[in-house]
Amino acid sequence: MLKRGLLIVAVLAVGAFIVAGTGAWSYVQTSARCVKDSVRDAVPVEFQIQRARQMIQGLEPEVRKNMHVIAKEEIEIARLEEKIQKAEERGEKDREQLLTLKSDLTSGRDVFHYAGRSYTKQQVKVDLANRFQRFKTGEATLESLRKICDARKQGLESARQRLEGMLAAKRQLAVEVERLEAQRQMVAAAQTTSNYEFDDSALGRVKELIADLQIRLDTEERLVNAEQYYHDEIPMDEPAPENIVEQVTEYFSQAPATRDVAKD
Repeated sequence: MLKRGLLIVAVLAVGAFIVAGTGAWSYVQTSARCVKDSVRDAVPVEFQIQRARQMIQGLEPEVRKNMHVIAKEEIEIARLEEKIQKAEERGEKDREQLLTLKSDLTSGRDVFHYAGRSYTKQQVKVDLANRFQRFKTGEATLESLRKICDARKQGLESARQRLEGMLAAKRQLAVEVERLEAQRQMVAAAQTTSNYEFDDSALGRVKELIADLQIRLDTEERLVNAEQYYHDEIPMDEPAPENIVEQVTEYFSQAPATRDVAKD
């Protein structure tokens, strides 16, 4: 059964290649890329951010390794500089001795005395020749050491710059990850707000209740105010004027203009 299924898949693949021709491989590549993008988009952003943090932390061993290489190179360059300094001091001493022997040979003497011993002119010439050969070799060696030291210093400076660049990039990546995390939280908050379904019916019921309470309170307030003007019995504390009838008769018997003047 399995062999039959594999055979069917192979036949379909060959058929697709025949139909699509030389462009079949581009279809395969496009399909693979789509599948890859779909899988990547299915991974939660929070997980990817955490993965980015771990990858940044994973740079630490490489940083430590470069720092170790730089520290070791600094020590070796310091030793090389010390070696060069000693060679320069020795070369300067050899130079002074060469000049002394040369000066003695030009003095016209045949016998020379050094450190309590006597030497012939020929012996001094041979010694001067040997010393001069060693001096030239030492000068060439010293010049080579200087070039090596300069080259290693340039390499050390380049390594320092690379390390500093790596540290700066590492810091920048950490900042970018934190910025993405803040943006992710803002997006999550916005999604939560947009997905919240407010109950309009409950809101309407609250508004209706408040309106009813307002009507009740307004009605009760009006009733209280009305009780101050309407009484179901004769007030005893405020006696009516004795000539009220005459006052009413006189008021309505006057002309409108006269009544207005009297009112004012």
